[in-house]
Order: sequence, then C-alpha cells, then structure tokens
Amino acid sequence: MEEEATRSSKKARGAAGSGLTAFALRLAKHLAEEDGGVHKNLVLSPVSIHAALSLVAAGTRGTTLDELLALLGAASRDELAEFARAVAEGALADRSVSDSDEPLVAFACALWHEKAFALKPAYRAAAEESYRAKTRAVDFHNTPEKAVETINSWVSKVTKDLITSILPPGSVNSDTSLVITNAIYFKGRWSMPFDTKDTETRQFHLLDGSTVRVPFMLGPEDLPIAVHQGFKVLKLAYLPDNNGPRFFSMCVFLPGARDGLSGLLDRMASSPNFLWDHLPARCRETYEVWLPKFKLSFSSQINGVLQAMGMKAAFGIGKKADLEDMLEGSLPLVVKHVFHKAVIEVDEEGTEAAASTACVMTLKSTSWPVSFVADHPFVFSVVEEVSGTVVFMGHVLDPTRSE
Repeated sequence: MEEEATRSSKKARGAAGSGLTAFALRLAKHLAEEDGGVHKNLVLSPVSIHAALSLVAAGTRGTTLDELLALLGAASRDELAEFARAVAEGALADRSVSDSDEPLVAFACALWHEKAFALKPAYRAAAEESYRAKTRAVDFHNTPEKAVETINSWVSKVTKDLITSILPPGSVNSDTSLVITNAIYFKGRWSMPFDTKDTETRQFHLLDGSTVRVPFMLGPEDLPIAVHQGFKVLKLAYLPDNNGPRFFSMCVFLPGARDGLSGLLDRMASSPNFLWDHLPARCRETYEVWLPKFKLSFSSQINGVLQAMGMKAAFGIGKKADLEDMLEGSLPLVVKHVFHKAVIEVDEEGTEAAASTACVMTLKSTSWPVSFVADHPFVFSVVEEVSGTVVFMGHVLDPTRSE
C-alpha cells in the first residue's frame, strides 16, 4: 500500500493545546505500562485530568508549579487558564440537552472547600472565570461522609449517571481541606452509522496469540483512512453540531502487526503532534472496514503514574509542596489523592462516554488546625519521655496566686 506523507495539522492549537495532546499520549503510555506491560483495556479522559490538574496549578508556586507546568505542557498558569477557557467556551461548551441528533456534551469543574476555610479571592476568580468552576463550601471536618455524597452526586448528575461516584469510601476525612473535581459527558451519533443487520461475530486476536469472538460492525465504503509505515488510521465522524464550529470524530490507530500495539504507543508518545499529523486527509476506496463493538471502563488512583511523570512536589515528595495560593491563611496543603474514572460504549449508532477526575488535598500536618488558649484551670506535668518519668505534676486554678 502507498504510504501517505506526514502532514502538518491545519488545526490552530496553542502551546497548551499541544501540551494536552502530549500529556494525553504520555499518560496513556504510562497507564498502559503501569503493571509491567500492555495487558488490559484502557479508557481515560486526558482533558478531564488536565483540567483538574490545571486548577491545582492555579494555586501553586515555585517547584510545585514548575513541575505541573512541565507535566501539562504549558509555560505559565495564564496559558493553562486561557486554554481551559477556550475549551469550556468552545470545544466542550455545555450542550447536554438537545432535541436533535447533534452531539451532547457536558463539561464542568467544581471546587469543594472546607467551610471553615475561605478560598483566596484571586484563586476563586481564576477558577470561576477561566475554568467556569463552581465553588462550594462543605463540612469535611464534621461530616466528611455527607461531603463525599454531595460531591459524588454532582459527578453523577454531570455524567448522566454513567459515573455514580468518583470519591471512594475513606478518601475524604476530617483532615480534608479542598477537593477539585472535573466531570465530562459525551454522546455522539455517527454521521454514517453502521447497519445493525451487517453486524456479525468474528475473531479478535489478542496480544498473547489467542483469539476471542466478538460482534464486529461493518463500515460503509469510502471512509477517511490514512496508510502509514507500520500502521493505518481510520476516522469516523459524528454528526456535526448545528450551533457551533466543532466537529467530533473517533480516530482508530491500527498497528500493522497483531502484536504491534506497544511499539505504536511508543511512536505516538514520541511527538506531541503525532496524533494530529497522521490523521486521514481524504476518503479512500475500501473493500472492507470492520470495527468491534466495545464497552470499557477504568477506575484508579493515579498518584503513582503522575509522580512517575514528574509531579512530585505537590504530593509532598522531595521538595516542599507549595499550594498556598488556594486558601486564606496560606495553609500548607498537599495533594493526597488523584482519582480518575472513565467509561465508553461504542456501537452501531455512535458513542456514549463519561469521565471524572478528583484531586483531594489535605493540610500537610494531616491534622486539623486548633487553638489552645489556657484561660481556665488546667493540669500540667513535667516528664522525661524516653524513660516515662513524671518529674513534676500539678494543676493551676489561679495563676495570680503562688499557693
């Protein structure tokens, strides 16, 4: 087959947009190899994770910020904010209700802060203006279980119940000070749907050489397909959005070798523009196009993967975490958990998918800030802690008296 020359993407993408693509490819590769090799299905939403971590970056400084900027592929917090605003107002602008067949999209961010602490005005403004984030006070200290229920209900609503929870039991407690969440929902119908009567059971070849039998959909003729050295790319368009210039499509990268997925992932992660530069530029004559129906889900704490990709200080690893631009009083926060869930279903009619990301932050001391005002009678003792010796002990009823 003739090989198509690599072409430059015609899409206008800023540095942060290219950074998202590079982040997506690196993250997918790291997740695929997390347990020592590519051996299980994977679905994730890079833009959901990118948005949540960008909101973390918006409240960081120093090494913590530098590591997040390097991870997310941006030069500054302003660049991340500008990209987030463009996504929220453009590509993923909310259109979650429609009577037509156009894509349904929901994309939302939220900041959930302990009610005893106030968000810094500049941080609140950046979250609300650039990320279109809702900010809400909850009672993590006294009723963490209720706070988890509230956050999970919000995620469930945005994702139309495809994801009913993002925070697992025990992930939030009385030490939690701030939780940043993102949720996304997408439902698109193919512009050229597959005919259900043509669906048939065929063999799918696994990496270990064995096969399974799964339903395959037969595609229409003359689809956009690019043929490159060692792999092909199929582009399946969804029905267009009648209210704005956005065009969603699914792009399937198929290695030539049945065991070639790992090598293809390496190639894709090697260049931030690899995905865009290898998309089909035109339709071409085809004699058969078969794609399996599939339904995937993913749920994981991704701390380890993010740390392996260079995000360390925010977790309190090595250098001091600096997330002090978030809450009033410059409280010393640290990222404790980053959770991500995603689901997708692809069939003859189209695609339905959802994802959510949650970043849980606690005080670095992992204890609730308290006051200690000894303005009433108290007990005191002088002890030697190693031996457990009580050297002196007493109580004070009136500090003005000596006896």
